[in-house]
Amino acid sequence: MELPLADRVRNSRQSDIRRYSAICAAMGGANLSQGVCDQPAPIEIKEAAKAAIDADEAIYTNLNGTSSLRRAIAKKLSQFNKIDVDPENQIVVTVGTAGAFACAVMATLDPGDECIVFSPFYGYHVNLLKCVGAVPRYVDMAQPDWTYSTDQLEAAITERTKMILVNTPANPTGKVFGKDELARIVDLANRNNLWIVTDEIYEYITHDVPHISPATLPGAADRTITISGASKTYAVTGWRIGYAAGPAAIIEKMAVVSDLFYICAPAPLQAGIEAGLALPDEYYQRMCEEYRAKRDIMAQTLSDIGFRPFVPAGSYYMLADFGGRWANATEATEAILDRVGVATVPGPAFYRNPQDGNCQLRFCYAKKLPELEDACRRLHQLGSG
Repeated sequence: MELPLADRVRNSRQSDIRRYSAICAAMGGANLSQGVCDQPAPIEIKEAAKAAIDADEAIYTNLNGTSSLRRAIAKKLSQFNKIDVDPENQIVVTVGTAGAFACAVMATLDPGDECIVFSPFYGYHVNLLKCVGAVPRYVDMAQPDWTYSTDQLEAAITERTKMILVNTPANPTGKVFGKDELARIVDLANRNNLWIVTDEIYEYITHDVPHISPATLPGAADRTITISGASKTYAVTGWRIGYAAGPAAIIEKMAVVSDLFYICAPAPLQAGIEAGLALPDEYYQRMCEEYRAKRDIMAQTLSDIGFRPFVPAGSYYMLADFGGRWANATEATEAILDRVGVATVPGPAFYRNPQDGNCQLRFCYAKKLPELEDACRRLHQLGSG
């Protein structure tokens, strides 16, 4: 007898990112697959978290997060993002940025409602939408600079559309949306009464272009939920501290959903992230410079072995086209992992039309420099095809 199973998970399976990461770990390879950001966290963050643990800060926090962390987030939003919010009722601390997105979706979309998603996309966004019964409506972005058509965006909006999702800087493309692109999104959202949900987790990692938070544009603040977190900025992906900021009415509902799903984010780790938000500007500048150097190393390596890298303007991911060297992306991923022990992600995982990514792989370069250099030496063993 087959036991009952919810339809929402009937076709779910482990992502390619986690699957190839696990295989790579088992063989002692170089993991350029998952964005684990395996670099040391700032000492200030670790010491603050340890102090909170020693002080027995182990009970539930307010469902919105600790008041001191919310005040620190509000200060950061004002100074860096140029978004002014009330920390008492316009910020909710969540279990990671993924948790913030889940709460935003649960608070705004009913089954059958639609969300506009730009393709290539981050798989967790799309899979979460599908899990709750929402319907992704895709807008394609064109290589090499990942531009989108305003006409296609407008045509994707129907009477069931309630949300436009913006990931900037983006995973997997590294695209940083420009002011004009964001203004067109805001205009369509206002004309069609849509929510704008922005995932800005890579906001501090941009190169030669500024990060712009959509909520700062005219007409956007009252309909934008800004999501970010600590995972990538402070190399604490396993701590799971994220947040959302937006209109008080929707943040209240998101906090209730967060309470139902998670109760609260880990209390002592909230103290750690609060300390991180007090780091000087030099920390963020140095981090960005280091990622630029690693990006350039990755791009040069891929060019050396005959790939065509799409050099990102932000984040720490890079898509690259391998041409006709392998029959498809899955074959390429498995061949590279088998031959030189480097894990990547097949491109189709990020596209609404999987064939659009069938000659592409995604590389993550959020590694300690010696480990990235080792991965690049391994990739050079492939030759230039």
